Amino acid sequence: MKGGSLSEIVLTVDGVDPLALFGENNVKLNLLRKAFPEITITSRGSNLKLAGEKKYTQGAKAKFELMVKTLKDYNELTVQMVEDLLQGESLFDNRIPETDGNRTILYNREGKPIKAKTRNQRKLVDASEQNDIVFAIGPAGTGKTYTAVALAVRALKNRSVKKIILTRPAVEAGENLGFLPGDLKEKVDPYLRPLYDALDDMIPADKLAQFMSNRIIEIAPLAFMRGRTLDQAFIILDEAQNCSTLQIKMFLTRLGPSAKCIITGDLSQIDLPHNQKSGLQRALDILEGVEGITRVNLTTEDVVRHRLVKEIINAYEKSDRELRARKLRKELEEEEAALRELEQRQAEIEEE
Repeated sequence: MKGGSLSEIVLTVDGVDPLALFGENNVKLNLLRKAFPEITITSRGSNLKLAGEKKYTQGAKAKFELMVKTLKDYNELTVQMVEDLLQGESLFDNRIPETDGNRTILYNREGKPIKAKTRNQRKLVDASEQNDIVFAIGPAGTGKTYTAVALAVRALKNRSVKKIILTRPAVEAGENLGFLPGDLKEKVDPYLRPLYDALDDMIPADKLAQFMSNRIIEIAPLAFMRGRTLDQAFIILDEAQNCSTLQIKMFLTRLGPSAKCIITGDLSQIDLPHNQKSGLQRALDILEGVEGITRVNLTTEDVVRHRLVKEIINAYEKSDRELRARKLRKELEEEEAALRELEQRQAEIEEE
């Protein structure tokens, strides 16, 4: 501790459960200790003592107070949250505190509230309440599909709609459906699994089975929507970046007068063949400004999965930008070479 003054700080935890704050077997408190190995951190009951060089005790105090504030504001403090806080992540700038109008969408099968966790997820909830068609655009892990399914289940429970229809294109991303075992349903179910997973979390298994048996909840590939009129239904088109322009148009023209729809997509994860363009971007361009249709953009700041998911997305986006820049430089170099060759050829003709 050379060159620094010693300090001892005693903090008293008020207004939160010490177990929720410190974690079972002090797992969260141990993360704080690991982040500040230069000082001694001890706990007794609802008190925490920090002892060591002043600059480190003050740093640990600031982080600990942020842990307490996060637990109070969001009514949760996971190990992942503590890791993010200790690493200086700004993830929580975009989260909605429990006290900030974070209304419950519905309760899951275990009776726990499902709420928008970030401000953009809240925008998606509000947009769906105010518009009949909403495009939710953003990368993986931002809660697009889960929030959309929660809104659909709420509408069904409130009897705002009579049925839920969940669909997505069954794009053969590296696999050929013909070589997969089983009938058509068994072949396409793997593509629809994320939709089943969201429903499983929100509706008891027996009730879900009954809804699906009675076709009150329907999950099907996009191709099954052709020729139908979808009315008095909440419809979700998932993974829309893998739709062609014709598929998107076909889907949108299926909607009946009392239908609501959320279309989700990630324009950075297009699985279509290289010679086929995504119809999602064109739909966004064409329908911009149409009354009753709106767009909500979610970003890496809305990622609520593992902290590394955000870093993975950012790394891929950086790589994509570099690839586009290299491709553009190469195209410019080829154009300049072609122009020089043309000028040289023209000069040779003039000399002749």
